[in-house]
Amino acid sequence: MTNKIQSLYLSQEDLLKAGCFDMRLAISTAEAAILAFQEKKILFPDKIVQIFYKNSQDRINCLPATLLSEKICGVKWVSVFPGNPQKYGVQNLSAVMILSEIEKGFPLAFMDGTLCSNMRVGAMGAIAAKHFARQDSKSIGFIGAGEQAKMQFIAMKTAVPSIEECRVSAKYDYEEQQFIKEMSAIFPNIHFIAANTKAQVAIEDADIIVTATSTQAPLLKAAWMKPGAFYSHVGGWEDEYNVAKQCDKIVCDDWENVKHRTQTLSLMYKDGELADSDIHANLVDVLTGEKSGRETDEERIYFNAVGLAYVDVAIAHAMYKRAKEAEAGQNLNIQESMIFQHEELKDWIRV
Repeated sequence: MTNKIQSLYLSQEDLLKAGCFDMRLAISTAEAAILAFQEKKILFPDKIVQIFYKNSQDRINCLPATLLSEKICGVKWVSVFPGNPQKYGVQNLSAVMILSEIEKGFPLAFMDGTLCSNMRVGAMGAIAAKHFARQDSKSIGFIGAGEQAKMQFIAMKTAVPSIEECRVSAKYDYEEQQFIKEMSAIFPNIHFIAANTKAQVAIEDADIIVTATSTQAPLLKAAWMKPGAFYSHVGGWEDEYNVAKQCDKIVCDDWENVKHRTQTLSLMYKDGELADSDIHANLVDVLTGEKSGRETDEERIYFNAVGLAYVDVAIAHAMYKRAKEAEAGQNLNIQESMIFQHEELKDWIRV
């Protein structure tokens, strides 16, 4: 009997080179996970949140989930430090994933989780766009130009291939230019326009609207949202209350989770400006056909995703399988043998 335990280590670069940056894979995996959760095939306990500074909301979250059919348990360990870009010139979010099998309970993989986490946000927006954006949408407007915005653009273009124009606004001109430079390299046929930090220029007349910022302020104005537009809300408080009030449908990934957070819809709920009955559907209701998607070309539709970590675990597992097929990453020895089986233990122990 061997007591050796190994785990596959997968860096972000390993995952990218193995073809794991595949939005269609993320979308199909997310849809399957949402339905599996509805069928009680996923264990999803409460997350653990450690907030270190209340004002800045610097925090590290531990989010576990188990995919019962796949016999995989996973956890996302994610840090969110909103001040990082300004203070240190580094990203504000980083994550790692650990996957274990649940027959013996041994770890299978230790892997980058930042790619997976960002792709999950994009995938949820894309699923909503498939059902609620006009499928002849030509233009998309962004408030925010960071990593989440870039991922949202890739996801929206995947879900709505008719998109031809992208307008982007950010706090600083250089952020808009960076967005355009990076996205143009991937989508050379898209017409990208910098809004010169003017959010209204980016949003007015856009078929699809995305806000993806770390700013807690009502940046998006209701008057800018035309009839027929689809709005994907990614961050916290990014829009004035009248945006949701004028929409014909409000959709969430999970309303019960959303309403206890600090996003626009949850703030409205706490202020008595929004009721449970105002929510048209959760995504699962649309996937099962219980609730309708877009019904007219003139409907304004609001989508808010708070984040469901079991979807991250499912996407991480799909990435792990693809990386294994590509023979990516490296095997790490967790242990060669049990502690007291080491012949050298007498030389190593301190008593």
